[in-house]
Amino acid sequence: MSTVCKEGNGSYRRKNLIMDETLDEPPTSAVFLDNCHFSQVIFNNVEKFYVPGGDITCYYTLTQHITPRGKDWVGIFRVGWKTTREYYTFMWAPLPSDLSSESVKQQQIQFKAYYLPKDDEYYQFCYVDQEGMVRGASVPFQFRAEAEDDILVVTTQGEVEEIEQQNKDLLKENQELKESCLCLQKQNLSLQEELRLAQEKMKELEGEVCFLQTRNLELQRTQELQAGEMSSSQMNLASAREQNVKLQKENQELQKGLESLSSSCEKLGLQANFLREENKQLMEQNGCRDRELQQLKEHNQEVSSEKEQLESRLKTTLDRMDQLQSQVLNQQKEVEHLVQLDHDKTEQLEHLKEENRQLCTILSDQPQRHELTKEIEEKNHLFQILQQKKDEIDEENVRLKQENIELLRHLSESQNYSAPVAVPSHAPGSSDLVFGNPYCKSPETNAVNTPSLKKCSLCNKVFPDDIGPSQYEDHMRTHFLNCPFCDETFEESNRQVYNDHIYCHNLE
Repeated sequence: MSTVCKEGNGSYRRKNLIMDETLDEPPTSAVFLDNCHFSQVIFNNVEKFYVPGGDITCYYTLTQHITPRGKDWVGIFRVGWKTTREYYTFMWAPLPSDLSSESVKQQQIQFKAYYLPKDDEYYQFCYVDQEGMVRGASVPFQFRAEAEDDILVVTTQGEVEEIEQQNKDLLKENQELKESCLCLQKQNLSLQEELRLAQEKMKELEGEVCFLQTRNLELQRTQELQAGEMSSSQMNLASAREQNVKLQKENQELQKGLESLSSSCEKLGLQANFLREENKQLMEQNGCRDRELQQLKEHNQEVSSEKEQLESRLKTTLDRMDQLQSQVLNQQKEVEHLVQLDHDKTEQLEHLKEENRQLCTILSDQPQRHELTKEIEEKNHLFQILQQKKDEIDEENVRLKQENIELLRHLSESQNYSAPVAVPSHAPGSSDLVFGNPYCKSPETNAVNTPSLKKCSLCNKVFPDDIGPSQYEDHMRTHFLNCPFCDETFEESNRQVYNDHIYCHNLE
Protein backbone atom coordinates (compact mmCIF):
# COMPACT_ATOMS: atom_id res chain seq x y z
CA MET A 1 0.00 0.00 0.00
CA SER A 2 1.40 3.42 -0.98
CA THR A 3 0.59 7.04 -0.23
CA VAL A 4 1.16 9.90 -2.69
CA CYS A 5 0.92 13.62 -1.92
CA LYS A 6 0.83 16.35 -4.57
CA GLU A 7 2.59 19.57 -3.54
CA GLY A 8 1.84 23.06 -4.70
CA ASN A 9 4.65 23.20 -7.25
CA GLY A 10 3.12 20.27 -9.20
CA SER A 11 5.67 17.60 -8.15
CA TYR A 12 4.78 14.45 -6.21
CA ARG A 13 6.16 12.96 -3.03
CA ARG A 14 5.80 9.20 -2.82
CA LYS A 15 6.01 6.96 0.19
CA ASN A 16 6.07 3.19 -0.29
CA LEU A 17 5.18 1.04 2.71
CA ILE A 18 6.49 -2.18 1.12
CA MET A 19 9.90 -0.75 0.13
CA ASP A 20 9.03 -0.35 -3.57
CA GLU A 21 10.17 2.95 -5.03
CA THR A 22 8.35 2.58 -8.38
CA LEU A 23 4.60 3.37 -8.22
CA ASP A 24 2.06 4.33 -10.89
CA GLU A 25 -0.20 7.33 -10.59
CA PRO A 26 -3.78 6.58 -9.52
CA PRO A 27 -6.29 6.23 -12.38
CA THR A 28 -8.06 9.55 -12.97
CA SER A 29 -10.35 11.03 -15.62
CA ALA A 30 -11.53 14.38 -16.88
CA VAL A 31 -15.19 13.53 -16.12
CA PHE A 32 -16.94 16.42 -14.38
CA LEU A 33 -18.88 16.30 -11.13
CA ASP A 34 -22.31 16.00 -12.79
CA ASN A 35 -21.46 12.61 -14.32
CA CYS A 36 -20.33 10.95 -11.03
CA HIS A 37 -22.33 8.64 -8.73
CA PHE A 38 -21.90 9.49 -5.04
CA SER A 39 -24.29 6.88 -3.60
CA GLN A 40 -22.28 3.68 -4.16
CA VAL A 41 -19.75 4.35 -1.37
CA ILE A 42 -20.88 6.00 1.90
CA PHE A 43 -18.32 7.61 4.26
CA ASN A 44 -19.07 7.20 7.98
CA ASN A 45 -18.00 9.03 11.16
CA VAL A 46 -16.41 11.96 9.31
CA GLU A 47 -15.41 14.68 11.80
CA LYS A 48 -16.04 18.37 11.20
CA PHE A 49 -12.33 19.04 11.70
CA TYR A 50 -9.13 17.06 12.34
CA VAL A 51 -6.22 18.18 14.47
CA PRO A 52 -3.12 18.85 12.33
CA GLY A 53 -0.03 16.72 12.95
CA GLY A 54 -1.85 13.45 13.62
CA ASP A 55 -2.89 10.44 11.51
CA ILE A 56 -6.54 10.24 10.49
CA THR A 57 -8.63 7.14 9.81
CA CYS A 58 -11.27 7.17 7.06
CA TYR A 59 -14.29 4.87 7.53
CA TYR A 60 -16.50 4.04 4.56
CA THR A 61 -19.11 1.47 3.48
CA LEU A 62 -19.18 -0.32 0.09
CA THR A 63 -22.80 -0.83 -1.00
CA GLN A 64 -24.04 -3.66 -3.18
CA HIS A 65 -24.08 -1.34 -6.23
CA ILE A 66 -20.27 -1.30 -6.56
CA THR A 67 -17.73 -4.05 -7.22
CA PRO A 68 -14.33 -3.16 -5.68
CA ARG A 69 -11.24 -3.69 -7.83
CA GLY A 70 -7.50 -3.60 -7.30
CA LYS A 71 -6.90 -0.08 -8.67
CA ASP A 72 -9.62 1.69 -6.61
CA TRP A 73 -8.32 4.49 -4.36
CA VAL A 74 -9.47 7.00 -1.73
CA GLY A 75 -8.26 10.57 -2.14
CA ILE A 76 -8.47 13.84 -0.20
CA PHE A 77 -9.83 16.65 -2.39
CA ARG A 78 -10.16 20.35 -1.69
CA VAL A 79 -13.83 21.43 -1.76
CA GLY A 80 -14.63 22.92 -5.15
CA TRP A 81 -12.75 20.32 -7.21
CA LYS A 82 -13.98 19.65 -10.74
CA THR A 83 -12.15 16.47 -11.88
CA THR A 84 -10.42 13.56 -10.14
CA ARG A 85 -7.03 14.88 -11.24
CA GLU A 86 -7.26 17.59 -8.56
CA TYR A 87 -6.60 15.27 -5.60
CA TYR A 88 -4.23 16.39 -2.82
CA THR A 89 -3.16 12.95 -1.62
CA PHE A 90 -4.50 9.38 -1.94
CA MET A 91 -4.32 5.83 -0.57
CA TRP A 92 -5.00 2.60 -2.44
CA ALA A 93 -8.32 1.11 -1.29
CA PRO A 94 -7.94 -2.38 0.23
CA LEU A 95 -10.04 -5.19 -1.27
CA PRO A 96 -12.71 -6.76 1.00
CA SER A 97 -12.06 -10.24 2.29
CA ASP A 98 -15.31 -11.64 0.80
CA LEU A 99 -15.81 -10.40 -2.76
CA SER A 100 -18.59 -12.92 -3.58
CA SER A 101 -20.98 -11.56 -0.95
CA GLU A 102 -23.60 -9.04 -2.12
CA SER A 103 -24.01 -7.42 1.31
CA VAL A 104 -22.55 -4.06 2.32
CA LYS A 105 -18.88 -4.08 3.40
CA GLN A 106 -17.35 -1.87 6.10
CA GLN A 107 -13.82 -0.68 5.24
CA GLN A 108 -11.28 1.72 6.74
CA ILE A 109 -8.05 3.32 5.59
CA GLN A 110 -5.46 5.45 7.43
CA PHE A 111 -3.75 8.62 6.12
CA LYS A 112 -0.38 9.52 7.64
CA ALA A 113 0.02 13.01 9.09
CA TYR A 114 3.05 13.76 6.93
CA TYR A 115 0.95 13.78 3.74
CA LEU A 116 -2.06 15.70 5.07
CA PRO A 117 -2.81 19.34 4.13
CA LYS A 118 -1.40 22.05 6.39
CA ASP A 119 -3.92 24.83 5.69
CA ASP A 120 -7.42 25.33 7.14
CA GLU A 121 -9.33 24.98 3.85
CA TYR A 122 -12.28 22.61 3.55
CA TYR A 123 -11.50 19.11 2.22
CA GLN A 124 -13.46 15.90 1.68
CA PHE A 125 -12.83 12.17 1.11
CA CYS A 126 -13.66 10.75 -2.36
CA TYR A 127 -13.72 7.08 -3.43
CA VAL A 128 -12.48 6.73 -7.05
CA ASP A 129 -12.60 3.46 -9.01
CA GLN A 130 -9.91 2.20 -11.38
CA GLU A 131 -11.63 3.95 -14.32
CA GLY A 132 -11.25 7.35 -12.64
CA MET A 133 -14.98 7.71 -11.76
CA VAL A 134 -16.05 9.04 -8.33
CA ARG A 135 -18.31 6.53 -6.54
CA GLY A 136 -18.69 8.30 -3.17
CA ALA A 137 -17.84 11.56 -1.37
CA SER A 138 -17.86 12.62 2.30
CA VAL A 139 -19.03 15.80 4.00
CA PRO A 140 -16.46 18.64 4.12
CA PHE A 141 -13.98 18.90 7.02
CA GLN A 142 -11.02 21.06 8.08
CA PHE A 143 -7.56 20.56 9.52
CA ARG A 144 -7.42 22.89 12.53
CA ALA A 145 -7.15 22.87 16.30
CA GLU A 146 -10.19 22.32 18.49
CA ALA A 147 -10.26 25.90 19.83
CA GLU A 148 -9.10 29.05 18.13
CA ASP A 149 -9.10 31.71 20.84
CA ASP A 150 -6.80 34.05 19.00
CA ILE A 151 -9.43 35.05 16.40
CA LEU A 152 -10.84 38.52 17.06
CA VAL A 153 -13.77 39.78 15.01
CA VAL A 154 -14.98 43.37 15.47
CA THR A 155 -18.50 44.17 14.40
CA THR A 156 -21.47 46.26 15.59
CA GLN A 157 -24.22 44.88 17.77
CA GLY A 158 -26.84 45.60 15.13
CA GLU A 159 -24.99 43.63 12.46
CA VAL A 160 -24.55 40.76 14.88
CA GLU A 161 -28.25 40.70 15.74
CA GLU A 162 -29.20 40.94 12.10
CA ILE A 163 -26.87 38.11 11.13
CA GLU A 164 -28.03 35.97 14.05
CA GLN A 165 -31.66 36.54 13.05
CA GLN A 166 -30.83 35.56 9.45
CA ASN A 167 -29.00 32.50 10.71
CA LYS A 168 -31.98 31.51 12.85
CA ASP A 169 -34.30 31.90 9.90
CA LEU A 170 -31.96 29.89 7.71
CA LEU A 171 -31.61 27.19 10.36
CA LYS A 172 -35.37 27.00 10.73
CA GLU A 173 -35.86 26.85 6.99
CA ASN A 174 -33.08 24.27 6.72
CA GLN A 175 -34.73 22.14 9.42
CA GLU A 176 -38.02 22.30 7.57
CA LEU A 177 -36.27 21.27 4.37
CA LYS A 178 -34.61 18.37 6.20
CA GLU A 179 -37.97 17.20 7.55
CA SER A 180 -39.54 17.55 4.13
CA CYS A 181 -36.61 15.71 2.57
CA LEU A 182 -36.85 12.96 5.21
CA CYS A 183 -40.56 12.59 4.47
CA LEU A 184 -39.84 12.42 0.76
CA GLN A 185 -37.11 9.85 1.41
CA LYS A 186 -39.58 7.66 3.32
CA GLN A 187 -42.12 8.00 0.54
CA ASN A 188 -39.43 7.22 -2.00
CA LEU A 189 -38.35 4.09 -0.09
CA SER A 190 -41.95 2.86 0.12
CA LEU A 191 -42.41 3.44 -3.61
CA GLN A 192 -39.16 1.60 -4.32
CA GLU A 193 -40.31 -1.36 -2.20
CA GLU A 194 -43.64 -1.52 -4.04
CA LEU A 195 -41.89 -1.36 -7.39
CA ARG A 196 -39.44 -4.12 -6.37
CA LEU A 197 -42.23 -6.46 -5.24
CA ALA A 198 -44.52 -5.72 -8.19
CA GLN A 199 -42.05 -5.45 -11.06
CA GLU A 200 -38.92 -7.49 -10.27
CA LYS A 201 -38.27 -8.13 -13.95
CA MET A 202 -38.72 -4.52 -15.15
CA LYS A 203 -35.07 -3.53 -15.45
CA GLU A 204 -35.90 -0.26 -17.14
CA LEU A 205 -37.19 1.17 -13.83
CA GLU A 206 -34.00 0.30 -11.95
CA GLY A 207 -32.12 3.12 -13.62
CA GLU A 208 -34.75 5.67 -12.58
CA VAL A 209 -34.85 4.37 -8.98
CA CYS A 210 -31.04 4.49 -8.81
CA PHE A 211 -31.19 8.03 -10.13
CA LEU A 212 -33.66 9.00 -7.37
CA GLN A 213 -31.46 7.45 -4.68
CA THR A 214 -28.41 9.24 -6.04
CA ARG A 215 -30.31 12.51 -6.15
CA ASN A 216 -31.43 12.09 -2.51
CA LEU A 217 -27.88 11.38 -1.38
CA GLU A 218 -26.66 14.41 -3.29
CA LEU A 219 -29.25 16.49 -1.48
CA GLN A 220 -27.99 15.15 1.84
CA ARG A 221 -24.42 15.99 0.87
CA THR A 222 -25.53 19.48 -0.14
CA GLN A 223 -27.28 19.98 3.21
CA GLU A 224 -24.19 18.82 5.10
CA LEU A 225 -22.14 21.22 3.01
CA GLN A 226 -24.58 23.95 4.00
CA ALA A 227 -24.09 23.05 7.66
CA GLY A 228 -20.33 23.41 7.26
CA GLU A 229 -20.76 26.74 5.53
CA MET A 230 -23.07 27.95 8.32
CA SER A 231 -20.54 26.99 10.98
CA SER A 232 -17.85 28.85 9.10
CA SER A 233 -20.15 31.89 8.80
CA GLN A 234 -20.32 32.10 12.62
CA MET A 235 -16.54 32.33 12.77
CA ASN A 236 -16.23 34.81 9.89
CA LEU A 237 -19.00 37.43 10.16
CA ALA A 238 -17.44 39.60 7.46
CA SER A 239 -18.48 37.12 4.73
CA ALA A 240 -21.85 36.21 6.32
CA ARG A 241 -24.01 38.27 3.96
CA GLU A 242 -22.53 36.69 0.84
CA GLN A 243 -22.95 33.20 2.30
CA ASN A 244 -26.56 33.98 3.26
CA VAL A 245 -27.32 34.98 -0.34
CA LYS A 246 -25.78 31.74 -1.56
CA LEU A 247 -27.80 29.74 0.96
CA GLN A 248 -31.02 31.38 -0.18
CA LYS A 249 -30.28 30.52 -3.78
CA GLU A 250 -29.41 26.95 -2.85
CA ASN A 251 -32.61 26.64 -0.80
CA GLN A 252 -34.62 27.75 -3.82
CA GLU A 253 -32.87 25.13 -5.92
CA LEU A 254 -33.63 22.52 -3.25
CA GLN A 255 -37.30 23.43 -3.33
CA LYS A 256 -37.34 23.07 -7.09
CA GLY A 257 -35.58 19.70 -6.71
CA LEU A 258 -38.18 18.54 -4.17
CA GLU A 259 -40.99 19.54 -6.51
CA SER A 260 -39.34 17.63 -9.37
CA LEU A 261 -38.97 14.60 -7.05
CA SER A 262 -42.68 14.69 -6.24
CA SER A 263 -43.62 14.85 -9.92
CA SER A 264 -41.17 12.01 -10.66
CA CYS A 265 -42.77 9.84 -7.96
CA GLU A 266 -46.22 10.42 -9.47
CA LYS A 267 -44.92 9.53 -12.93
CA LEU A 268 -43.36 6.37 -11.51
CA GLY A 269 -46.66 5.34 -9.98
CA LEU A 270 -48.52 5.81 -13.27
CA GLN A 271 -45.85 3.96 -15.19
CA ALA A 272 -45.95 1.07 -12.68
CA ASN A 273 -49.73 0.72 -13.14
CA PHE A 274 -49.34 0.75 -16.92
CA LEU A 275 -46.64 -1.94 -16.73
CA ARG A 276 -48.86 -4.12 -14.50
CA GLU A 277 -51.65 -4.02 -17.08
CA GLU A 278 -49.26 -4.74 -19.93
CA ASN A 279 -47.72 -7.67 -18.01
CA LYS A 280 -51.19 -9.11 -17.38
CA GLN A 281 -52.04 -8.95 -21.08
CA LEU A 282 -48.75 -10.60 -22.02
CA MET A 283 -49.37 -13.44 -19.53
CA GLU A 284 -52.82 -14.06 -21.06
CA GLN A 285 -51.33 -14.16 -24.56
CA ASN A 286 -48.63 -16.60 -23.39
CA GLY A 287 -51.32 -18.84 -21.88
CA CYS A 288 -53.20 -18.98 -25.22
CA ARG A 289 -50.00 -19.78 -27.10
CA ASP A 290 -49.10 -22.52 -24.61
CA ARG A 291 -52.49 -24.17 -25.13
CA GLU A 292 -52.12 -24.01 -28.91
CA LEU A 293 -48.60 -25.49 -28.72
CA GLN A 294 -49.87 -28.29 -26.45
CA GLN A 295 -52.59 -29.16 -28.97
CA LEU A 296 -50.06 -29.18 -31.81
CA LYS A 297 -47.72 -31.42 -29.78
CA GLU A 298 -50.55 -33.91 -29.14
CA HIS A 299 -51.47 -33.87 -32.82
CA ASN A 300 -47.82 -34.44 -33.81
CA GLN A 301 -47.65 -37.39 -31.41
CA GLU A 302 -50.74 -38.92 -33.03
CA VAL A 303 -49.27 -38.39 -36.51
CA SER A 304 -45.96 -39.96 -35.39
CA SER A 305 -47.81 -42.97 -33.95
CA GLU A 306 -49.79 -43.40 -37.17
CA LYS A 307 -46.58 -43.09 -39.19
CA GLU A 308 -44.91 -45.81 -37.09
CA GLN A 309 -47.92 -48.11 -37.64
CA LEU A 310 -47.78 -47.52 -41.41
CA GLU A 311 -44.03 -48.18 -41.45
CA SER A 312 -44.61 -51.44 -39.55
CA ARG A 313 -47.32 -52.49 -42.03
CA LEU A 314 -45.07 -51.58 -44.97
CA LYS A 315 -42.23 -53.65 -43.52
CA THR A 316 -44.56 -56.63 -43.02
CA THR A 317 -45.83 -56.29 -46.61
CA LEU A 318 -42.29 -56.16 -47.97
CA ASP A 319 -41.34 -59.29 -46.00
CA ARG A 320 -44.44 -61.04 -47.33
CA MET A 321 -43.51 -59.94 -50.88
CA ASP A 322 -40.03 -61.41 -50.49
CA GLN A 323 -41.54 -64.68 -49.30
CA LEU A 324 -43.96 -64.77 -52.25
CA GLN A 325 -41.16 -64.09 -54.73
CA SER A 326 -39.11 -66.89 -53.18
CA GLN A 327 -42.08 -69.27 -53.42
CA VAL A 328 -42.63 -68.29 -57.07
CA LEU A 329 -39.00 -69.07 -57.91
CA ASN A 330 -39.21 -72.42 -56.13
CA GLN A 331 -42.45 -73.28 -57.97
CA GLN A 332 -40.89 -72.34 -61.29
CA LYS A 333 -37.94 -74.61 -60.63
CA GLU A 334 -40.25 -77.43 -59.60
CA VAL A 335 -42.38 -76.97 -62.74
CA GLU A 336 -39.27 -77.07 -64.91
CA HIS A 337 -38.18 -80.25 -63.15
CA LEU A 338 -41.60 -81.89 -63.68
CA VAL A 339 -41.65 -80.84 -67.33
CA GLN A 340 -38.25 -82.44 -67.83
CA LEU A 341 -39.43 -85.56 -66.02
CA ASP A 342 -42.56 -85.67 -68.19
CA HIS A 343 -40.40 -85.39 -71.28
CA ASP A 344 -38.26 -88.30 -70.13
CA LYS A 345 -41.35 -90.41 -69.42
CA THR A 346 -42.75 -89.61 -72.85
CA GLU A 347 -39.55 -90.68 -74.54
CA GLN A 348 -39.61 -93.89 -72.49
CA LEU A 349 -43.21 -94.52 -73.58
CA GLU A 350 -42.25 -94.00 -77.21
CA HIS A 351 -39.41 -96.43 -76.79
CA LEU A 352 -41.77 -99.03 -75.25
CA LYS A 353 -44.25 -98.47 -78.02
CA GLU A 354 -41.55 -99.16 -80.58
CA GLU A 355 -40.55 -102.33 -78.71
CA ASN A 356 -44.19 -103.45 -78.62
CA ARG A 357 -44.51 -102.96 -82.35
CA GLN A 358 -41.34 -105.00 -82.89
CA LEU A 359 -42.67 -107.73 -80.60
CA CYS A 360 -45.91 -107.90 -82.54
CA THR A 361 -43.89 -108.36 -85.75
CA ILE A 362 -41.84 -111.09 -84.14
CA LEU A 363 -45.02 -112.86 -82.89
CA SER A 364 -46.40 -112.99 -86.38
CA ASP A 365 -43.15 -114.66 -87.59
CA GLN A 366 -42.22 -117.09 -84.76
CA PRO A 367 -44.09 -119.97 -83.12
CA GLN A 368 -43.19 -118.97 -79.53
CA ARG A 369 -46.39 -117.01 -79.25
CA HIS A 370 -47.15 -117.94 -75.71
CA GLU A 371 -43.89 -116.55 -74.34
CA LEU A 372 -44.20 -113.44 -76.43
CA THR A 373 -47.77 -112.93 -75.30
CA LYS A 374 -46.62 -113.16 -71.74
CA GLU A 375 -43.87 -110.64 -72.43
CA ILE A 376 -46.39 -108.35 -74.16
CA GLU A 377 -48.65 -108.51 -71.13
CA GLU A 378 -45.75 -107.57 -68.94
CA LYS A 379 -44.93 -104.68 -71.24
CA ASN A 380 -48.59 -103.59 -71.23
CA HIS A 381 -48.64 -103.75 -67.44
CA LEU A 382 -45.50 -101.65 -67.33
CA PHE A 383 -47.07 -99.27 -69.82
CA GLN A 384 -50.17 -98.90 -67.62
CA ILE A 385 -47.98 -98.20 -64.62
CA LEU A 386 -46.07 -95.55 -66.56
CA GLN A 387 -49.33 -94.12 -67.86
CA GLN A 388 -50.68 -93.88 -64.29
CA LYS A 389 -47.51 -92.12 -63.18
CA LYS A 390 -47.80 -89.74 -66.11
CA ASP A 391 -51.39 -88.93 -65.10
CA GLU A 392 -50.27 -88.24 -61.56
CA ILE A 393 -47.51 -86.01 -62.87
CA ASP A 394 -50.01 -84.15 -65.06
CA GLU A 395 -52.29 -83.58 -62.08
CA GLU A 396 -49.35 -82.33 -60.04
CA ASN A 397 -48.43 -79.98 -62.91
CA VAL A 398 -51.94 -78.58 -63.02
CA ARG A 399 -51.94 -78.04 -59.26
CA LEU A 400 -48.56 -76.32 -59.37
CA LYS A 401 -49.70 -74.14 -62.23
CA GLN A 402 -52.75 -73.07 -60.23
CA GLU A 403 -50.59 -72.26 -57.21
CA ASN A 404 -48.22 -70.30 -59.45
CA ILE A 405 -51.15 -68.22 -60.76
CA GLU A 406 -52.30 -67.52 -57.18
CA LEU A 407 -48.81 -66.46 -56.15
CA LEU A 408 -48.57 -64.14 -59.15
CA ARG A 409 -51.90 -62.57 -58.26
CA HIS A 410 -50.77 -61.92 -54.66
CA LEU A 411 -47.48 -60.54 -55.91
CA SER A 412 -49.26 -58.13 -58.29
CA GLU A 413 -51.34 -56.81 -55.37
CA SER A 414 -48.19 -56.12 -53.33
CA GLN A 415 -46.13 -54.43 -56.08
CA ASN A 416 -46.92 -51.43 -58.29
CA TYR A 417 -46.91 -53.63 -61.39
CA SER A 418 -45.26 -56.93 -62.42
CA ALA A 419 -44.82 -58.91 -65.64
CA PRO A 420 -46.48 -62.33 -66.13
CA VAL A 421 -44.30 -65.43 -65.73
CA ALA A 422 -43.31 -66.96 -69.04
CA VAL A 423 -43.55 -70.71 -69.75
CA PRO A 424 -40.11 -72.37 -70.01
CA SER A 425 -38.84 -72.14 -73.57
CA HIS A 426 -37.23 -75.55 -73.57
CA ALA A 427 -40.49 -77.50 -73.01
CA PRO A 428 -41.09 -80.09 -75.78
CA GLY A 429 -43.87 -79.60 -78.30
CA SER A 430 -47.04 -81.67 -78.31
CA SER A 431 -46.03 -83.37 -81.51
CA ASP A 432 -43.15 -85.18 -79.79
CA LEU A 433 -45.31 -86.73 -77.03
CA VAL A 434 -47.88 -89.46 -77.21
CA PHE A 435 -50.45 -87.71 -75.03
CA GLY A 436 -49.34 -84.15 -75.80
CA ASN A 437 -47.59 -81.50 -73.62
CA PRO A 438 -50.02 -79.64 -71.32
CA TYR A 439 -47.54 -76.68 -71.04
CA CYS A 440 -47.26 -76.12 -74.79
CA LYS A 441 -49.48 -73.18 -75.95
CA SER A 442 -52.22 -74.19 -78.32
CA PRO A 443 -53.52 -71.87 -81.04
CA GLU A 444 -56.62 -71.26 -78.96
CA THR A 445 -54.53 -70.20 -76.00
CA ASN A 446 -52.40 -67.86 -78.12
CA ALA A 447 -55.53 -66.23 -79.45
CA VAL A 448 -56.61 -65.18 -75.95
CA ASN A 449 -54.82 -62.14 -74.48
CA THR A 450 -53.27 -62.57 -71.05
CA PRO A 451 -54.90 -60.17 -68.52
CA SER A 452 -52.70 -57.23 -67.40
CA LEU A 453 -51.09 -57.30 -63.96
CA LYS A 454 -50.16 -53.54 -63.87
CA LYS A 455 -52.28 -52.26 -61.02
CA CYS A 456 -52.16 -49.20 -58.72
CA SER A 457 -51.61 -50.27 -55.10
CA LEU A 458 -53.53 -47.25 -53.71
CA CYS A 459 -56.69 -46.94 -55.83
CA ASN A 460 -56.63 -50.51 -57.44
CA LYS A 461 -56.77 -49.01 -60.93
CA VAL A 462 -55.67 -51.46 -63.67
CA PHE A 463 -53.45 -50.17 -66.49
CA PRO A 464 -52.86 -51.67 -69.98
CA ASP A 465 -49.63 -53.45 -70.82
CA ASP A 466 -48.38 -50.70 -73.13
CA ILE A 467 -48.43 -47.98 -70.42
CA GLY A 468 -45.05 -46.27 -69.92
CA PRO A 469 -43.21 -45.85 -66.56
CA SER A 470 -43.54 -42.05 -66.71
CA GLN A 471 -47.35 -42.27 -67.04
CA TYR A 472 -47.54 -44.67 -64.13
CA GLU A 473 -45.33 -42.38 -61.97
CA ASP A 474 -47.52 -39.37 -62.87
CA HIS A 475 -50.55 -41.31 -61.68
CA MET A 476 -48.81 -42.22 -58.40
CA ARG A 477 -47.86 -38.56 -57.73
CA THR A 478 -51.55 -37.64 -57.66
CA HIS A 479 -51.90 -39.73 -54.49
CA PHE A 480 -49.22 -37.77 -52.51
CA LEU A 481 -48.76 -34.23 -51.13
CA ASN A 482 -45.25 -32.72 -50.75
CA CYS A 483 -44.40 -30.15 -48.03
CA PRO A 484 -42.82 -27.00 -49.59
CA PHE A 485 -40.75 -26.36 -46.42
CA CYS A 486 -39.13 -29.70 -45.50
CA ASP A 487 -39.92 -31.99 -48.56
CA GLU A 488 -41.88 -34.43 -46.35
CA THR A 489 -44.49 -36.52 -48.25
CA PHE A 490 -48.09 -37.22 -47.16
CA GLU A 491 -50.83 -39.34 -48.75
CA GLU A 492 -53.84 -37.62 -50.31
CA SER A 493 -56.11 -39.37 -47.79
CA ASN A 494 -54.19 -37.63 -44.93
CA ARG A 495 -54.79 -34.08 -46.16
CA GLN A 496 -55.74 -32.91 -42.63
CA VAL A 497 -52.34 -34.11 -41.33
CA TYR A 498 -50.68 -32.26 -44.22
CA ASN A 499 -52.57 -29.03 -43.36
CA ASP A 500 -51.56 -29.28 -39.68
CA HIS A 501 -47.95 -29.85 -40.73
CA ILE A 502 -47.99 -26.66 -42.89
CA TYR A 503 -49.56 -24.75 -39.98
CA CYS A 504 -46.69 -25.80 -37.67
CA HIS A 505 -44.18 -24.40 -40.20
CA ASN A 506 -46.09 -21.10 -40.28
CA LEU A 507 -45.93 -20.85 -36.48
CA GLU A 508 -42.16 -21.22 -36.62
